[in-house]
Amino acid sequence: MRALGYSPDETAGPVQNTRNLQLSRPYPFSLPTFHLKNLSPMDFATVWQHLHSREWMWTFGRNAVEGTQLAKAGRVRVRNAELVDGRDLEITAHVTDTRLTLYETTVTLRWQEQKRVTILSRCLCPAGTLCKHAAALVAHASEKLHQPDIEERVTKPPPPPPPEPKATAAPAAKAMRIEHHAKVAPQPLLLLRRIDASLPKDAKSARTLRLPVADPMVTYPGCPDRLSITVRSPEHEWHTADGITHRLPRDTEAERALLREIMFLGMLPFMEAHPGVVTSAPLNHLAVLQGHELEFWKTFRQQDAPRLEKCGWRVEASDDFGFDVIPLQDHHWVTSLNTEQGSGAGIMYSLEMGVEIEGRRVSLIPILAEAVQQGLTVQEVAESPNAPFLFVVPELGERLISLPGHRLLPILSILHELFTPSAKKKGKLMVDRLRAAQLGMQQGMALQMPRELTALGEKLATFTELPQVEPPPGLRATLRPYQLDGLRWLQFLREYGLHGILADDMGLGKTVQTISHLCTEVESGRADRPSLILAPTSVLRNWASEIKKFAPALRVMILHGENRRERFAYIRQQHVVITSYPLLIRDIEKLQTYEWHVAVLDEAHGIKNARAKAAQAARSLNARHRLCLTGTPMENHLGELWSLFHFLMPGFLGEQDAFRAFFRNPIEKKQDAHAQQRLAARLQPVMLRRTKDAVAKDLPPKTEILNTIELDKTQADLYETIRAAVNKRVADAISDQGIERSQLIVLDALLKLRQVCCHPALLKTESAKKIEASAKTEFLMEELLPELLEEGRRILIFSQFTEMLALLEQQFVEKGLRFVKLTGSTTDREKPVREFQEGKVPLFLISLKAGGVGLNLTRADTVIHYDPWWNPAAEAQATDRAHRIGQQNPVFVHKLICQGTIEERIVEMQRRKSALITGLLTGSAESLKLTHEDIKELLSPL
Repeated sequence: MRALGYSPDETAGPVQNTRNLQLSRPYPFSLPTFHLKNLSPMDFATVWQHLHSREWMWTFGRNAVEGTQLAKAGRVRVRNAELVDGRDLEITAHVTDTRLTLYETTVTLRWQEQKRVTILSRCLCPAGTLCKHAAALVAHASEKLHQPDIEERVTKPPPPPPPEPKATAAPAAKAMRIEHHAKVAPQPLLLLRRIDASLPKDAKSARTLRLPVADPMVTYPGCPDRLSITVRSPEHEWHTADGITHRLPRDTEAERALLREIMFLGMLPFMEAHPGVVTSAPLNHLAVLQGHELEFWKTFRQQDAPRLEKCGWRVEASDDFGFDVIPLQDHHWVTSLNTEQGSGAGIMYSLEMGVEIEGRRVSLIPILAEAVQQGLTVQEVAESPNAPFLFVVPELGERLISLPGHRLLPILSILHELFTPSAKKKGKLMVDRLRAAQLGMQQGMALQMPRELTALGEKLATFTELPQVEPPPGLRATLRPYQLDGLRWLQFLREYGLHGILADDMGLGKTVQTISHLCTEVESGRADRPSLILAPTSVLRNWASEIKKFAPALRVMILHGENRRERFAYIRQQHVVITSYPLLIRDIEKLQTYEWHVAVLDEAHGIKNARAKAAQAARSLNARHRLCLTGTPMENHLGELWSLFHFLMPGFLGEQDAFRAFFRNPIEKKQDAHAQQRLAARLQPVMLRRTKDAVAKDLPPKTEILNTIELDKTQADLYETIRAAVNKRVADAISDQGIERSQLIVLDALLKLRQVCCHPALLKTESAKKIEASAKTEFLMEELLPELLEEGRRILIFSQFTEMLALLEQQFVEKGLRFVKLTGSTTDREKPVREFQEGKVPLFLISLKAGGVGLNLTRADTVIHYDPWWNPAAEAQATDRAHRIGQQNPVFVHKLICQGTIEERIVEMQRRKSALITGLLTGSAESLKLTHEDIKELLSPL
């Protein structure tokens, strides 16, 4: 950029040539007047008195209000005042409107013989007369503060006219000729300089200021003048030595668009940015809000100016404009990645990044960490990958260094998520394997790193699509297209040394996809050691039977029962070993001594609590590859998702405190869409989720029916009695201990109300024992079930209360209904499932916890949820026992809800929870946290 070639007091073309402008509108007619007393040419007091009365505002109508606001904002600069013909007080000013457009405006106060004054006005704005600019000038003149200046201009003799420059004087011998130029496009120019200013005289410390300002201007081909955009006129005129007067039409619309482009950067009119500052310079400058100059101008100099130049602007800065910048070159960088043992079994890498300038080495990690704390965001950098970002380096004497966005972005992404006080203190950052490899592939970083990271980085750099994989020959199943895509994704994770979550909807075949993956690994020879499957106890045999069904060549062993330790000696001979979460905790000392090819966690939400013994044991397994299977990677809050990835890839989502600060709290408490989108983008490569609606087009429809039941008077009275009692107890507990420490009391209170809704017999109180009837049970037994059975339906009935299932079982026996039952105490799970699937019984009573996962009950076409549960995912899992691949009939889901009770409020909370769970993958989020307001709503009266 070259230096400016004008002095601080110089003004732009249109301001100098306003006398030559041709007005497009005639002088206005006489307007409404107000009466004056005897007015002599110098009787200013009478004029000011009547202006101060505000009667003039009627003349301008609505424009009087806007004009008054412009005057109060300091947008009026009086240029001249004089008496014309002894009766007209004519005041001329420059008025800047809210769009920063400057107009020359003249107001005339005309004295007439009838002892009255008429207000006349003319303006260069489109309105021409009686506009807000003229009203602003009258409002300005009505203030006592400005009246002495106007009087002085009238009484002061006018200065002699300046001699006309030879270049613009027309020869006397020649007649003046006018040349009209064609309308052409303006060329934008932004001048950066400093102007002299000072604080008001009444300020505590009087001092001179040199303030940075910007002057947006345009030039036109063939015109020698630079024209200020903020001084608006429809035509520009200049003279040449040959006696020709040139007139050029200005493209005001284009100039207005250019001004908007500059204003969009964050600049303000000078008087708005520096209220109260006194300067003799024109007011048509742009400036930055007082107190933000350093931050704005250092960024503008290196970031915004190049972008403007690419858009056709010329940007010129004076030599004293300031803000020296050191652009970092490749030879400045000093970076390295070193292997370190992180938390758990995952390998972590320490990133050290610095620069060497003039023989001094400076670590950038603390500087960037400070920038993150001050509000620098990943989004801001991502939007300008090629723009430089400036940072103050104290070690370099407050000079600035320039770091390009594409170099800064990967570092800032990690720092933003993983920032810890130790990173700022130690000058290095802990990163996981994937991000370490990605950093190593950044061009120009010259990053020294271990060989395995170099290999992974090269693979990632050349990745174009998932590998083409055919089902293994030994697989005895036909994979659907989306299941084949799942196999390709699992092979992608294995090839790149990554670990992930297969989070397909229930019933889409996560089991068969996993078996095909294990079979592929065995048949390729890569599985030189056994793989381990951890699953709930209830589905261990189901896993074994599915493997024997779909991959009969695989050797499978279940570690379960009292004699399981005798089988440890045969582990290395197996392809697949299956055990349960409870036994993992007991046998971890032995199991962690083995090397596993793949560690598969089925129903992986079993380790959703990172501090639980099962989660700690799973993390200590020595596995080459890790995989989580769950349709609900997050049931209640994002901390559960973090726990799963803490098993898969420690450090991938940062430390728990950093994850809470940068993701969980913003998403759950503030509904921060940007944080949610960043997290979703982070998870996208390593979490695969498909919904039934998206991939199982041939799956029969599922219809949900909400059955609302009204409590009879006796049961309603019991409910209200219990509600009033527990409400007081909960309120007292929260008042004394706070909501966090009152959770047990709250949950116990809610449990009692839910039990009353299901059946009073569940509540072990004397008053409840006297009530034998339940409105919900009567509806089920007398209305719903008879109709469904008559239609030939096959029905699953879920409840969280095994005692409720026992009450229903008693009624089924009394009515002679054929049924089977499955609860946590059922020893032979396969028998009731087999009898139902073979059509021997039409009814299946199932506890939500025991039968909500791991069952394939496609013979059912009706699901009844006797009582609602807080977590919609748990109910969905139970429903998916029937609505899954293999189902041939439409599935109807009935929910039994007692009207006006806690159950209706649970349904509303289900909707809110579902929104957050869905939002993790779709882009919106709502809070899951049970607040004090939630509890008050749950405990509200009938």
